[in-house]
Amino acid sequence: MSFDFDATVVGAGAVGLACGRALAKRGLSVLVLEKEPHIGQGVSSRNSEVIHGGLYYPTGSLKARLCVEGRRLLYAFLESHKIDFRKCGKLVVATEEAEVARIEAIFEQATANGVEGLAHLTGAQARALEPGLNAHAAILSPESGVFDSHGYMLALQGEIEDAGGSVVVSTPFERAEPLPGDGFTIRAGGEGGATLTTRLLVTAPGLGAQTVAARITGYPVERIPAGHFGKGVYFRLAGKAPFERLIYPPPIPGALGTHYRKDLGGQAVFGPDLVYVDIEDYSVDPAKTAEFEGYIRRFWPGLPDGALTADYAGIRPKLHGPGEPQPDFQLGGREDHGIDGLVALFGIESPGLTSSLAIAEAVSEMLAHD
Repeated sequence: MSFDFDATVVGAGAVGLACGRALAKRGLSVLVLEKEPHIGQGVSSRNSEVIHGGLYYPTGSLKARLCVEGRRLLYAFLESHKIDFRKCGKLVVATEEAEVARIEAIFEQATANGVEGLAHLTGAQARALEPGLNAHAAILSPESGVFDSHGYMLALQGEIEDAGGSVVVSTPFERAEPLPGDGFTIRAGGEGGATLTTRLLVTAPGLGAQTVAARITGYPVERIPAGHFGKGVYFRLAGKAPFERLIYPPPIPGALGTHYRKDLGGQAVFGPDLVYVDIEDYSVDPAKTAEFEGYIRRFWPGLPDGALTADYAGIRPKLHGPGEPQPDFQLGGREDHGIDGLVALFGIESPGLTSSLAIAEAVSEMLAHD
């Protein structure tokens, strides 16, 4: 039978748009559905805009492989599309002797993951690079950086549309039903609504991954992983940014923890922390200022009093709750849910933005024979 589209992607964040681009590059007609009025309004626009090297993730995991591959692809994409970025490098800092073993373990993990250019630094060497830093020892990762994530997503959208595809906003996914033999019927909402057919379906809606999967007829409920909302807030510094490189203390349980970055506008931003929430609440409580000041002074003792202002918050789609081990990305194909022509993505949090082009290639490969 003929379909309205060869492939439909649910979600126009960085990963959904990257998937749409990868499928369009195969010559497929592509539709990307987005419930919000603009692309990238969810997880993709409420993060640190950091390009991760791939240091932390278990060797052989999707996160490790796709972060390293995705980072290499991302720098090439940003360069070729003239999107603003800065490969500033990262220091992972032990602020006291007790943290040295933890950063040594990160170095070993990163080396096993194939991260390039890593170097051990003494405290004195780290302070020579970044005066004012409190460092007992550090690891330098020169491949880490920051970039314009919105410019990146606009470029992805442009490539989809240049290939004849469509990115449609204010159009929420309502349900999908597999057709006999092949393909899906999709009901989309929004003004007027629409029913369409598609041969392939990719769900990449970030925080809505579980809800969307549950609205696909025949998707086994027991194969939908439990989802959790991990909220993190950010504070901005009034005054000159103290460091050129990203500064990361050792990770906290369940996340990389509060770190420092100098953004592309030259301002210093600190965050995120991690608090589990039940709803999408993007408020930032100024009362957290003292907590942030205490944490930041562990690696930057010179933080002036009263220099932090509450900035913004993000929420990550986590597959683990408080105290649980952090799991891998889930790219659910036919062997996971039994439905031909469908890839459902779950738990695409950090380093999902860095990994997005590699995730897209993996998704395209999973659907290559469907």
